[in-house]
Amino acid sequence: MIAIVDYGAGNIFSVKNALDYLGLESRLVSDNESIKSADAVILPGVGAFPAAMNMLEKSGLVDTIKEESAKKPFLGICLGMQLIFSKGYEFEECDGLGLISGSVRKMETDLIIPHMGWNKLEKLNDCPLLENIGDDEYVYFVHSYKAECADKNISAYCEYGGRVPALVYDGKYVYGAQFHPEKSGETGLKILESFGGLI
Repeated sequence: MIAIVDYGAGNIFSVKNALDYLGLESRLVSDNESIKSADAVILPGVGAFPAAMNMLEKSGLVDTIKEESAKKPFLGICLGMQLIFSKGYEFEECDGLGLISGSVRKMETDLIIPHMGWNKLEKLNDCPLLENIGDDEYVYFVHSYKAECADKNISAYCEYGGRVPALVYDGKYVYGAQFHPEKSGETGLKILESFGGLI
């Protein structure tokens, strides 16, 4: 069973619908025991970094997320991906979950912000979630901030006024998608299916 963490800052129903479509068992959860008993965990998220971290902390789920992400497949989506890094700088400096070393900062580009729309995934490093993804596939983004992290943790990126990490991976259990796989058509569904196949 895949636990979809419901902490008040996620686009949870579209993620649940995508997993249902794929036949992957999932539940919306908001308690520690459900996360601990799950086979895998998805952390969605929309909104601002500090507000989301505040909601996560108030939910009492932070320690459990840190513990469980060290031993089972874990996927952060959009803001949920940004929260897996060490720090965010949206409005103010804010500690993240620290699952992958790095920070999240406002995109600096002359292009329109927020970055909204379809962009091509450019592969950089091998990652289990990309095994069924070709070299000319597009995914859907909506964001104004981007991750800054080591190249070794970037599995795929897109070009939008510079390189934007699109899919990150710690080499063990933790994955993060800056794009929305649940809104990215067949390509996104293949990525979610590969995540489900890790169980």
